[in-house]
Amino acid sequence: MASLGRLLRLFVSGCRRKGESGNVATIVALTLPVVVGGAGLGVETSYWYYSSLKLQAAADAAAYAGALEKVAGSDTPTITAAATQSVASNGLSAATVVVNTPPASGPNTGNKAVEVILKQNLDRMFTSIFATNQVPEQARAVALITDASKACVLALNPSAYQAALFSGNTSVKLIGCSVMSDSLQADAIKLQGSAALQADCLIAVGGVSLSNPVTTVCKAPITQALPASDPFASLPAPAASNPCKNVNGNKSSQTLQPGTYCSGMDLKGTVTLQPGVYVVQGSFKVNANAAVSGSGVTIFMSGSNTVSMNGNATVTLSAPTSGTYSGVLFYGDQTGTAAQSTFNGTANSLLTGAIYFPRQQVNYLGNFSGQSGCTQVVADTIQWSGNSTINQDCSSLGMRTIPAAQSVAVVE
Repeated sequence: MASLGRLLRLFVSGCRRKGESGNVATIVALTLPVVVGGAGLGVETSYWYYSSLKLQAAADAAAYAGALEKVAGSDTPTITAAATQSVASNGLSAATVVVNTPPASGPNTGNKAVEVILKQNLDRMFTSIFATNQVPEQARAVALITDASKACVLALNPSAYQAALFSGNTSVKLIGCSVMSDSLQADAIKLQGSAALQADCLIAVGGVSLSNPVTTVCKAPITQALPASDPFASLPAPAASNPCKNVNGNKSSQTLQPGTYCSGMDLKGTVTLQPGVYVVQGSFKVNANAAVSGSGVTIFMSGSNTVSMNGNATVTLSAPTSGTYSGVLFYGDQTGTAAQSTFNGTANSLLTGAIYFPRQQVNYLGNFSGQSGCTQVVADTIQWSGNSTINQDCSSLGMRTIPAAQSVAVVE
């Protein structure tokens, strides 16, 4: 009987163990899809998060690339192309790219900035069990351009030695503005001889070479700066008109009308220029002892024609204060070739407005500036040996601001 009892107990115990194993198997079978699904969801959401970070980084880089193009003076299609190329180079060529400058929303809609919005759709993996639509993602970035200074003397040549040269016994005071050179050379801005210079700052893409100290608001010259864009690059060239006009060289006093001067303008005696645009196809020459005056005038030097003013002449000219050529006094043809124009005159002379010669060297020799010091010189290269005081705040005279030492930062 004892042996039979032991066998019965072993049988019952075995049955219990078999029942427990069956229960565990059933529980595992029921919970395994939940566990695997949870793990899959965790992996997939991590992938979504990684993709969103990558999309945001690409948007930041694209906005920055677009802003650099804007600093260089590029138009909106070029800015958009730069941003789009940046997105593609970051492996997101399939993303939808929207570029706005200025931004279409946010706190920088009124500022100089570039906004990039990226959109992409992600395929589902484990979560496709529950939904079949793609997962949309969007990233937005805004790069803000800040002007650290404003220029009233700007040399545009990107490779010239001594692109902005101050020499001789000159004494130049730039009040509220800076000297800017886009040249990469170590002496992009050069001060030599006994020249004296006072400015907000000296700013160069390359370097600065000084033979004696300068007085600046900034602690030291700024080198390796971003280049300044041509502030007048989009300014249209005035069309020539018929019939040709001429200057009467035999008159001691005359009044001239705007129009096209096909043989240039050789000015002697007392000459008054009426308001308007003068297209000069030839040289613009102011002879000794001449007295030339005019307000609201823009003088366009066609081709590679040059300006020459005698040091004994008195020239009092001012640019228009409104319209297409607002603030522009002399405009050198953007399609011209290398040449030199010289601005000289007595201390009573006034040249109020911008002197713009993107393809020529400007030699500024006169001991004068403009009304209230409102003169800007923007040229391929600049050589300055006159004594002048230049001011920046000239918006009331229709003159535009010339940014210098610009910086770019992603702010949104």
